[in-house]
Amino acid sequence: MPLSASLAISAFAELSQAIDLGTGRVPQSLSRSAQLTTGTGAGKADKVFSDRRTLAASGTEDLDLAGVLLDAFGAAITFVRIKGLFIAAAAGNTNNVVVGAAASNPWAALLSATGTVTLRPGAACGFLAGSADATAYAVTASTADLLKVANSGAGTSVTYDIHIVGASA
Repeated sequence: MPLSASLAISAFAELSQAIDLGTGRVPQSLSRSAQLTTGTGAGKADKVFSDRRTLAASGTEDLDLAGVLLDAFGAAITFVRIKGLFIAAAAGNTNNVVVGAAASNPWAALLSATGTVTLRPGAACGFLAGSADATAYAVTASTADLLKVANSGAGTSVTYDIHIVGASA
């Protein structure tokens, strides 16, 4: 099944200050992007998982990156390499969404086995491995394939969106 993907991360800021005869401005920007076509090598991907998910108060889930997640057509996905990962916490959440540090078999290629990222309500994070990189971030079935997502507190559920692009080899 053909896949094309466009992954991008960007930031822009502009400092300004009144000066004698006008306003001085210093624009600053940083952006990176990758265009991926069908395949498994450098500049290629053949698997994608995208979903809006909800966790109960104090709830957690382990997303199994090797063989359990389903694509948009209901087929099981086995990622061997992750090329891009984007997660966004809903702005209406009361609690934070915490990503990483599965109790067993953690996918540690990005955050290490115990590392986490905390997404406050409305926050998002993402990474892209880049189109020139064939290695990306490895997933090892049964030993390093679980991405934990947790609701940081009691009382209310949290909702988050997730988008993963990767390769099967």
